[in-house]
Amino acid sequence: MSDWIEVSMRVDGESAEAIAEVLQRFGHQGVSLEQDGIPPDTWDEDEVPPAETLILRAYFLDDDDFPGKRRELETALSHMRLMYPMPKPCYSAVREDDWAEAWKAHYQPLRVGKHLLVRPRWVDVDLSQEDIEIALDPGMAFGTGTHPTTQLCLEALETMADPGLDVLDLGCGSGILAIAAAKLGAGQVLALDIDPIAVRATRENAARNGVAQQIVAEQGSLESVLSSARRFDMVMVNILARIILEMTERRLAQIVRPGGVAIFSGIIDSQVDAVEGSLRRAGLRPIARRKKGDWALIETVRPLDQTAGE
Repeated sequence: MSDWIEVSMRVDGESAEAIAEVLQRFGHQGVSLEQDGIPPDTWDEDEVPPAETLILRAYFLDDDDFPGKRRELETALSHMRLMYPMPKPCYSAVREDDWAEAWKAHYQPLRVGKHLLVRPRWVDVDLSQEDIEIALDPGMAFGTGTHPTTQLCLEALETMADPGLDVLDLGCGSGILAIAAAKLGAGQVLALDIDPIAVRATRENAARNGVAQQIVAEQGSLESVLSSARRFDMVMVNILARIILEMTERRLAQIVRPGGVAIFSGIIDSQVDAVEGSLRRAGLRPIARRKKGDWALIETVRPLDQTAGE
């Protein structure tokens, strides 16, 4: 018997977040999102065309509980199919030894913004003097740089990360954003994730990229930051829009210093207005939007005269 079952679905950007949330509910250690159909000869170009299709992958233990989980998953997806047209999920067996390697064939070097180059650490790339390299092995953690939400964050970081900033990466995944912030001059970066696999991946990737002294990776959440005395010049949140909305009800703005900035990604077009409104009510003022395909990022600032409920 195989050790794992991979469940994959090819979906459009509009439905990707909602479907990923369902897969994450039943799967193990989150969901990976990949851009489908990006030609290999565009990997080193400055402008990578947006993918029309995203591939979602989730993994399930192949044990006695799997048939029940499969029924629950397919029931949830059938309800969603009434709102979103979507294909049926594809199931394939993956051995334990192959699980961590299964996705690597789809992960290739990628240029983002003006100077950032994200590459898997097992692929060699010729670098120019202006390149800022981020070499990753995400392992089981989310964050390879291939998804538009992560690319939007990297582009925003390149223009917003001033030297010496105290930065929080909330939901750090593989550590890609924390590493980018450190390489762009941040003074200190706190990388938090509720998943211990993500914390380990961030620490390992920070060490491989020579920025371990600048990055502290720990298990934690918004609540653990709020309970501390620490506040940040820049906060990065690349999660689901639903979770961002929940955070705005839990004193989110307090973790940003007055005059500091925060960027929020993982938002599809139809959600931007609602998220911006919620951020305003929380005490953060939206100042710009970035878009890539159906996905959007919101840049905000905490006004100097804003106490945000403190």
